[in-house]
Amino acid sequence: MSDNQIFVYIAIGLYLVLMMYIGISCTKQNNNASEYYLGDRKMGPIITAMSAEASDMSAWLLMGIPGLALFCGIAEASWTIIGLAVGTYLNWLIVARRLRVYSEKIHAITIPDFFAHRFHDKSSLLMAISALVIVIFFIPYTAAGFASCGKLFSTLCGMEYMHGMLIGGAVIAGYTILGGFLAASMTDLVQSIIMSIALVVIVLFGIEMAGGWDAVKTAASFDGYISLSTTTDIISKKVVPYDALTVASTLAWGLGYFGMPHILLRFMAIRDENEIALARRIGSTWVVIAMSCAMLIGIVGYAMIQANAIAGYDSGSAAETIIIRISNLLSTYGIIPAFIAGVVLAGILASVMSTASGQLLAAASSVSENLIKGVFGFKMNDKTTVFWARVTVLFISVLGFVLALDPNSSIFRIVSFAWAGFGAAFGPVMLFALFWRRCNFQGALAGMIVGGGVVFVWKYMVRPLGGVWNMYELLPAFIAACIAIVVVSLMTEAPSKEIEDEFDSVNRAM
Repeated sequence: MSDNQIFVYIAIGLYLVLMMYIGISCTKQNNNASEYYLGDRKMGPIITAMSAEASDMSAWLLMGIPGLALFCGIAEASWTIIGLAVGTYLNWLIVARRLRVYSEKIHAITIPDFFAHRFHDKSSLLMAISALVIVIFFIPYTAAGFASCGKLFSTLCGMEYMHGMLIGGAVIAGYTILGGFLAASMTDLVQSIIMSIALVVIVLFGIEMAGGWDAVKTAASFDGYISLSTTTDIISKKVVPYDALTVASTLAWGLGYFGMPHILLRFMAIRDENEIALARRIGSTWVVIAMSCAMLIGIVGYAMIQANAIAGYDSGSAAETIIIRISNLLSTYGIIPAFIAGVVLAGILASVMSTASGQLLAAASSVSENLIKGVFGFKMNDKTTVFWARVTVLFISVLGFVLALDPNSSIFRIVSFAWAGFGAAFGPVMLFALFWRRCNFQGALAGMIVGGGVVFVWKYMVRPLGGVWNMYELLPAFIAACIAIVVVSLMTEAPSKEIEDEFDSVNRAM
């Protein structure tokens, strides 16, 4: 092991120690369920904004998007980024403040809580299904995070892929189990800063190694690569049209935000709804800059391959390690660059951990607070509730690890499926619950079941037919869920006066 490599490991080690320290320091501030799951609604606007966006920008930011742009050109990455940027802004603009006010009024501390209390679900059916949706779709999402850890450590250290997953997963689960929502939010803030540093450093160094900006533009100038209407791959150079239907289904990524539990929880946790406007500006600006830099890394990476600065790739999944290869190259230029490279690699871990911790916490709250207590009726005090939440974090971590055992799995593709699941199952229900007075329990239940079900049907039965059916499953599932909510709500009894009065009081508060 060279001196340079030692400083890379020192930087990564310091980062991991810092994350665990935050988790341990937050342990004593989790005395009840509200504190463990929601930070007792005391988050400031900066922490709320950066925690929400860092927990959103998972491994696909520093690995998925660069790999996609490098191997296939900018079309799919660009339209995905546009959809996500618009979705981020609209989520902050129309959902955040209203959800904060409504959730506090009905005493909801989890997303299943919100749905159940909003529609006065005495059967606990809505709570049970929404909790199960969270567990089902967070498992592949968590798996994507662990896969990123495995790819990082195997590429960096020559470590076994499985061992890398174990190290990353242990730290993520560790500080989440110990510190709860407060630890997840505080670490998210630190992680967003590290991710920003990583993006800027890699872009600037990559351009230099490719021979300058003109060399980057020249390398990427072949047909179909820098185009929003065509896509290609760097091996065959085959150009494929990126038609209007494909663009629409890719833009549909933005619809997913309305149903992301780990992001919606951040809205519920801010200390004052009047601070949401500031949080919106901070979060939306960071997202646009971060995603644009991530796509640029893919383009610069391809230019570096053409300049023989780094080796090429033979698959899109392998191309997701581009930022790791550039960091390895940076580490060969001396002790200080090696330490900076370690910070960059810590940034990849940060993107993974920020999302995985939020997801694990949302899943844990759904199991302990909503399934065990709410559905099955077990009586638990605050201490026991927090204990079962921590057990659930461990259980979901193990399942995610098992699902990520294949090192050839694409992080981008895994995340896209889980994103569609949440977006379709929760997004329409959340919007109608917040903005439509006539929406009732039956409509919400139908929308949730139809949205989640269509994601599976479209993904595995309809989309493989190709042609006009080859669209991202979130779009048809989201539309189907909206139709189901409206039709079933109008065909069944209107909400009770108590529910309508509650809705009206929130309107007045807004």
